[in-house]
Amino acid sequence: MSKNFWLPLLATLMVPAVAFADEEMARGEFVANNVWMMVCAGLVFIMHLGFAALESGMTQAKNTVNILFKNVFIICIGLLTYYVVGFGLMYPGEFGGYFGFAGFGLPVPDNGNTTGYASGGYTYYTDFLFQGMFAATAATIVSGAVAERIKLGTFMVFSTIFVATVYTIAGSWKWGGGWLDQAGFYDFAGSTLVHSVGGWGALVGAAMLGARAGKYDKDGNVRPIPGSNMPLAAIGVFLLWLGWFGFNGGSVLSADPAATSWTLVTTCLAAASGGIGAMVGYSFVSNKPDLSMALNGILAGLVGITAGADVITPINACLVGAIAGVLVVYSVLFFDKIKIDDPVGAISVHLVCGIWGTLAVGIFSTNADHNIVAQVKGVLAYGVFTVTCAGILFGTLKAVMGLRVSDEEEREGLDYTEHGMHGYNLGRSSSKTAIGEPAEGGGASAELASSEG
Repeated sequence: MSKNFWLPLLATLMVPAVAFADEEMARGEFVANNVWMMVCAGLVFIMHLGFAALESGMTQAKNTVNILFKNVFIICIGLLTYYVVGFGLMYPGEFGGYFGFAGFGLPVPDNGNTTGYASGGYTYYTDFLFQGMFAATAATIVSGAVAERIKLGTFMVFSTIFVATVYTIAGSWKWGGGWLDQAGFYDFAGSTLVHSVGGWGALVGAAMLGARAGKYDKDGNVRPIPGSNMPLAAIGVFLLWLGWFGFNGGSVLSADPAATSWTLVTTCLAAASGGIGAMVGYSFVSNKPDLSMALNGILAGLVGITAGADVITPINACLVGAIAGVLVVYSVLFFDKIKIDDPVGAISVHLVCGIWGTLAVGIFSTNADHNIVAQVKGVLAYGVFTVTCAGILFGTLKAVMGLRVSDEEEREGLDYTEHGMHGYNLGRSSSKTAIGEPAEGGGASAELASSEG
């Protein structure tokens, strides 16, 4: 027989083997993608440890247990509410509008654990886990801004409702395929959807609560209330930076080598540039370098790049981060000037730099489809929606439960009055001894440590 007979026959016999090899390769990519996404979920979880360390380090020692209790509550209630209603509200299916709901719990689709789900990037359960870690972050941002004077019960009710409904409905407008997604708005990993949403809530809460006792004197001058533990605050910032590898890296939604490495490079360059930008910016305020502002600048750079980490070049990521670092310095000073007391600087870091990062996409994006008009529209829409919702929530809770602890409770410290314990055992014989009282003096570093985020 001629070779013309054998070649087609051989090719026919090889088709199943080739198909099997392709199937195995696709399966291998699916497993690698899913593992990476689960690792990223774990890294985002570490961010909650970072927030806990940062917030407790930047507030007074007498309120440490209260801060940590709120952080523990937020991650627990955030995951549970996201399971019950949040995931269904945020990802309602193809709706293109303002509100949709896919249902309660986790109704796994037929292809939910196969390569047919999410283009083989991850399983349905991994999708929930990764997004659920994001959800609680928005309430954590609010926690820092209202620290040291809000009633624990009031905050718990607020954060439950805020994470379960406000964050998820707002998120559906872009990430769930809603009207802002249709309008061309872009937010890769959440400069607006996570950070600004939390920042707007923080601004409303801090404004309605008023300043901590002793923060401003009768002439309106700032009186320093130093944080209790700067080493712990620094550890918190580095943990947050580590967590951002998952926050932004996981938002690629696969283990794609090129896209993931690009995203992590821009993220780290923006963080480093933010730290340097804050150092330089603060040098025009004081001739004494301030650790708290350098830490602040790192977080500012991270928040700023989050909206466009996948579409902004490395050199422009440095610029975005540096501008964010300078912005956060003067934002902290501005909010103190208008007497909005933010103990951990959440408003400056997450709201101001979240807005900047979102607008930066319209300026620096390598994608010609991204434009400043759509970005401005998104910023305004999320601002109006979140401020309205947070205002209604805080206003209702103020009428029903009250917002602020009494003067005596604030003076004694929330650890004792709310929890009956202290965060640090300093050898005091009386459990009523208030520890970590505001300092009467202090330099710029002490002052800004209390305003740091």
